[in-house]
Amino acid sequence: MVNIVHPKALGRLGRRDLFRAGGFGLAAAALGPALVSCSRTDGATTLDSLRQQGFIRAAINNEPPFGYMDDSGQPTGEAPELLRAIFAELGVDEIQAEVVAWDGLIEGLKARRFDVVAAGMYITPERCAEVAFSEPDYKVLQAFMVPSGNPNELSTFDDVVDNPDVTIALLNASVEQDYAEGAGVPADQMELVGDAAGAIDLLENGRVDAVALSTFSLNYQLEQRGTGEDFEVTEGFTPVVDGEEVTPAGGFAFRQGDSELLDAFNQVLADFKQNGRLTEIGEPFGFDEEAHPGDLTTEQLCSE
Repeated sequence: MVNIVHPKALGRLGRRDLFRAGGFGLAAAALGPALVSCSRTDGATTLDSLRQQGFIRAAINNEPPFGYMDDSGQPTGEAPELLRAIFAELGVDEIQAEVVAWDGLIEGLKARRFDVVAAGMYITPERCAEVAFSEPDYKVLQAFMVPSGNPNELSTFDDVVDNPDVTIALLNASVEQDYAEGAGVPADQMELVGDAAGAIDLLENGRVDAVALSTFSLNYQLEQRGTGEDFEVTEGFTPVVDGEEVTPAGGFAFRQGDSELLDAFNQVLADFKQNGRLTEIGEPFGFDEEAHPGDLTTEQLCSE
């Protein structure tokens, strides 16, 4: 059984602080302090402690194809499936998943509600000051979902700025929100929501003119919803923030003190990048060879 939890938004940490998605369950809360204490050593989560308790707690955001609940109520997507495969290699066979509003992911991680964020979170300098990221497991471009024919001729956030009548839907505390702000999109042209499904709903109901997300998210949503005749996804673009191009690429977020766990995770991820398993796991969700991050590193993304 999977319990889905939608916590109250914990608030933005600042303009660029929180940016930008087998058997899963949510049992940690029910097991109480005893479980938490057995999974900590000197305040850090270690691989040995996770092996002993038999699971790792993960947060997702319900954003296809990064991480979401499928029709049977089970979490899936590129990030949960990759997380499960990596931790299986590390001797931890169970992933317990919790659905969390986007603006609650980092705060929930820091508060020890879960051990890792598996939501396809973009790696940014501001987020690197808050959490410890794995090496990137994908790279992507940004795009808009718009009505067929793209009546407002949107191709970048600059086009939204140039047309004050256009309103776009964005995830609250997401990287897209920062991209929009960095391009100068006024607050009254942005409709902020907690997850991707809610953003697409606003577009389908005619309450916004576009949804800004990654090309992966938008193309997957378009295909799954079967609304290709009514809507389309614009060509992907590289966002510009405060006059500088940025690289949309993401990974898994761990607490800064969990360095041993992060190092073990990165070792397996490096093997997956080399032997093709990264692409094999991601392809069913649209993460093909073009999504492979190549030699891109977290150090580069954190200093960008």
